[in-house]
This record gives sequence, structure tokens and C-alpha cells, in this order.
Amino acid sequence: MKLNSTYRRLWSLTVCALLLTLPYLSSQAQDKKSLSLKEAITLSIQNSKELKLSKTKIDAALASVKTANNSQLPDVSVSASYLRINEPNVDLKLKVGGSDSSGGGSSPKVNSVAYAMASVSLPIFSGFIIQSQKESARYLAEAAKLDADKDREAVIQNTINAYSNLYKAQQAVTLVQENLKQQQQRVADFTNLEKNGIVARNDLLKVQLQQSNVEVSLLEAESNLKLANIAMNLLLGLPETTTLTADTTTFEQIPAGTKAAAEWEQIALQNRKDAAALSARERAANAGIKAAKGEYYPSVALTGGYVALSVPNALTVTNALNAGIGVKYSPSSLWKAGSKVTEAKIRMQEVQVNEELLADNIHLSINKAYQDYLVNQKKIEAYMKAIDQASENYKIVKNKQENNLATTTDLLEADVANVQARLNYAFAKADAVVAYTKLLETAGVLNETGAEAGK
Repeated sequence: MKLNSTYRRLWSLTVCALLLTLPYLSSQAQDKKSLSLKEAITLSIQNSKELKLSKTKIDAALASVKTANNSQLPDVSVSASYLRINEPNVDLKLKVGGSDSSGGGSSPKVNSVAYAMASVSLPIFSGFIIQSQKESARYLAEAAKLDADKDREAVIQNTINAYSNLYKAQQAVTLVQENLKQQQQRVADFTNLEKNGIVARNDLLKVQLQQSNVEVSLLEAESNLKLANIAMNLLLGLPETTTLTADTTTFEQIPAGTKAAAEWEQIALQNRKDAAALSARERAANAGIKAAKGEYYPSVALTGGYVALSVPNALTVTNALNAGIGVKYSPSSLWKAGSKVTEAKIRMQEVQVNEELLADNIHLSINKAYQDYLVNQKKIEAYMKAIDQASENYKIVKNKQENNLATTTDLLEADVANVQARLNYAFAKADAVVAYTKLLETAGVLNETGAEAGK
């Protein structure tokens, strides 16, 4: 009986353990995700905090446009008051009843006053201030949208960089793991050879040391992969525990550029969003100068109103409507508005200087991105040859070492060179794609697929 009871308790514990483990295992399975570059770009755009901040700037600019448009609408005001007052001395010059030749009459007793007023004013002419402010607000809103487009391209490029780092980290782990298996097999072979007196103890120690070095390299590569994975998860808004796998085919097709640097520069001048944003800001600054000069002119408005007044025992006024044209001019604007005009002109000069700086920056950045792309293309060609050379060299040295014509040190050096050549080639392919997309971003034609806009 006791044995049966014990078995039942063990069975219950096993079932509970399985029930508790299954959700964990399923969550672990769900945490693994194969990720394409296009999907990574889409997720980064959806979750980018920079783009959310850009959206708030656009909303603020559009609100300013609405505020500027509202300044052309009529101003309507309504007010009313009821006042208790003392009994003042009221001396009416008008006769208030009776036909006594002595004139005059008794003064009314006044102890309160009530009135209500409504007024409407519609601006007709304001020295072009309202129109200029509306124009400036529209251009600034356009600039904010262009800034957001530029930020969007930057997010795409950052995602491509992070994706490239993830790919390179994965490739490093894979290649080092393969090399570690070779080192382990070599250690096993040398151990047997050393036991049979074919190789020296010193040679066995060398291959064992090489294995230890590769094991350390693998630890470092796995650490780099974890960091690249965390950075990618943060960028995409995914849980930190998600294990991402980059699509290796992304970097197999290396884009071939056919344009010269001068052509890329012309494309940049036509498509760069920051250049277009500065152009919009220049138009806004020009509208600001017009608005500042508008204070030199008088303002004209259509006006209308209604007044109702009640003074008990003395006076009642109702249905008092008025309409007309109002003109307002401040002579002090002749010397006060000048500083505002100067300030507006300085803002215009600031924008123009920024445009010149940007033109220089575009020229330099396009040429740098173009040269980086060319260099990475040449690196791929060089590393392809290096792989063949390192592989052939390893075979020759290995054959010589087996025939006692080369040392174990020569063999290990050839092995390291072989692995390094393969790593360099994998990294060069990723770097070439990143360099090309950087060239597209610098030219202002990087789209949401990581390719050239318009293709």
C-alpha cells in the first residue's frame, strides 16, 4: 500500500512538472524568429521612437497652419454687466416731463446699471501680415514633413546596419563552430600520433592550444551574436528574449552600381529631403520678412455691434445696432517694426548659409559613400581570390606536414588564414550591401525595401 501511494505521488509530481514545462517550452519555441530584411525594415518603421517624435512635430506644424488660417476669421465678442451703484447726483439737461416754463424736473433715483454688448470685426487688410503668416506656416509644415521623410530614411539605414551586424555575427559563430570541430578532430588525431611516437609532445600541445584559442573565439563570437540580437530586438520593438535569424540570401546578390559619382550627386540635389526642407524654410523665412514689413501699414476691418443699456428710473436703450469700417494705425511702428524686419532677414540669411553648408556636405558625403561602395566591391573580389589561395595553401601545408616537410606551426597558421579568409569574404558581402544602401540614403533615394526608390 505504501509503495502504491508513493508511486501515485511520484506520478502526480511528474504530471505537474510536465504541465509547468510545456508552456515554457512553447514560449521558447515562439521566441525563435526567422527575419527577412524587408520585414525588419517594416517593423523598425512601425516601432521607431524617432518617427513617432517626427509625427508630433508634423502635428504641431499643422496646428500652426490652422492657427494662422483662423486669424482671417471674424473676431466675435460678447459682454454683459450688472452694476450696483450709489445714488449719484444726476443733473439732466433735457426736460423730463411737464411744461412748466421754469423747465427741469426732479432728478431720477439711480442705484444700478445693466448693459450688454456684442461686437464683430472682420479683417479686410492687415498689411499682408495674415497672408504672410499663413504662407510661412504652410512652408514650415511642409519642411516638417520632409524632415520626417529624412528621418524615415535614417531609420531604414540603421535597420540595414543592425541587420548586417546580426548576419555577420551569425556567420562568425557558424564558421568558428566549424573550425572548432576541425580543431577537436586534429587534437584527437595528434593524441593518437603522440601515443604512437609519431609526433612530438610539443606538437600535441600546440594543437591543443589552438583548440583553446578557437574555443575562446567562439565564446566571443556568441557574445557578439547575443548583443547584435538584443540591439535588433530593441530596434524592432520585439521582446528581448526573441532569437532572430537573418536571411543569408540577403547578402548573396551584391548590387552593381553603374552611375558615376557626379550622377549620384545630381540625384542627391534633386531628391534629398533635407535640401527640400531647407528650401521650404527659406520660403517661410521670406514670408516672415513680408509679415514683419506689414506692421508699417494700417489695418482695416469691417465692424459691427449691438448695445443694450438699462439705467432704472433714468434710461433704457435697446436695439442699438452699429456697423462700419475701422482703421487702426500705430505711428510707433515706423521705428519699432524695423527691428522685427531685421530679425526676419537674419533668419533668412541663416537658412541660406545652411543651404550652402548642406550643398558642401552633399558633395562630400556622396563621394565618400561612392568610394566606400567601390572599395567594398573590390574587397569582395579580393577575398574570393583569398579563399581559393588560403584553401589551396592549407592543403599544401597539410600535405607537407604529414610528410614532415612543414611544421605543426605552419599547419596551424595556414588553418587560421583559411578561416580568416572565409570570415573576411562573408563580412565583405554584408559591408558591400550596407555601403550601397548608404549611397542610396545619401542620394535621398532609399526606399522601404532597402532598394533604390523608383525601381
